[in-house]
Amino acid sequence: MTETRAVVIEREMAFPPNRIWRALTQPQLISEWLMKTDFRAETGAAFTLSGDWGAVDCVVTEIEPERTLSYTWAAFGLQSVVTWTLTPTEGGTRLRLEQEGFLPGQEQFYQGARASWPQLFDKLEAVLARPHDS
Repeated sequence: MTETRAVVIEREMAFPPNRIWRALTQPQLISEWLMKTDFRAETGAAFTLSGDWGAVDCVVTEIEPERTLSYTWAAFGLQSVVTWTLTPTEGGTRLRLEQEGFLPGQEQFYQGARASWPQLFDKLEAVLARPHDS
């Protein structure tokens, strides 16, 4: 069995789970904080995340609305799984991201994810803080 590593980021956000869920599952919102996408909130749905540097091929593996979203993340030889977990709190939501599956020899991917996800959380919070409909 090959040893893999994971990147885990947790942050308390002052927004309700339903609002964060929309930002994690609506393509127009995902494109504002992560990458352009054709995401569909359906188990088994394939989608792509596209950036200037290339694309990530993904497949939704688990959806529990406003609780859990999990999808594969495949790009440049990295085969990983991203799981978002939303836990309601008194002040909003505890958002947890885990990206697992970094193999030995994938240090660049691992360190890149460790550096990038906190910045993406900041972008996500900025999108959530904007006035919105509903």
